[in-house]
This record gives sequence, structure tokens and C-alpha cells, in this order.
Amino acid sequence: MPFVRISLKSQCSPEKRRAIADAVHRALQSSIGIPAEDRFQIIETLGEDMIVDPSFLGVQRDDGMVMIEIHLSVGRTLDKKRALYGNAAAELEGVGVEKRNVFIHLVEKNLEDWSFGDGIAQYADRPPSHV
Repeated sequence: MPFVRISLKSQCSPEKRRAIADAVHRALQSSIGIPAEDRFQIIETLGEDMIVDPSFLGVQRDDGMVMIEIHLSVGRTLDKKRALYGNAAAELEGVGVEKRNVFIHLVEKNLEDWSFGDGIAQYADRPPSHV
């Protein structure tokens, strides 16, 4: 059920964008048990419209920056979130994104805050097994 927005500072090929999206999805699966078919992602390249502090909290960032906004249902433990951050950075490093350039932001939603089509709040009455 996560909704993922992946924002890139620099242009890259469609194949690299897909590899980045695939890496994020693998991290969601391995860290918090998201089913393989539960995939809703947007990838955007922003160029100079992405404004990033190059050294906030002592992390040195550059134009290889990838910002990942993940909307997901409430209930994950701090350990699961830490695993997600670490697994995502490792998966992205495997496709050429340096760990220092991986920024992840979680937005937690209630189960009734989701509609996957047909104007229905599918999880309001039937929570998914992976939550």
C-alpha cells in the first residue's frame, strides 16, 4: 500500500530511473513486507527545482541526490523503519546511487485514508495481512 514519490536532481536514462524505482520497491518488500504486486510509484526529475542543502547534519550531498517520499499505513516499529532506510540505501547503492545522496521521508496514514479505485476505502474494513 505504499505510495512512493522518487525525485531526482539529475537527469538519467529511463533504464536507470526504473532501476532506482525497482531498488526502492525491493527495500520495501524486504524491510516491511510489502507484497510484490503492491506498487504505486512516481518518478520525477526536477533539476534546479530541487533545492537541497549540500551538508545538512554533516552528510555531503551532490547532484546525484535522490529524495524518496513514502506514504504508508501507520504501525511500523522504529526497527522496521531503520531497516527500510538501510536497505533502501544499500539497494540504491547497487544501482549507482551513493548512500550519502539517499534522502527518505515517511508519511504515515491511517488505513481508512486509502482508496485503490472504485471510490472505495478498501482497507477501512479489511486491513491487509502485511500491516
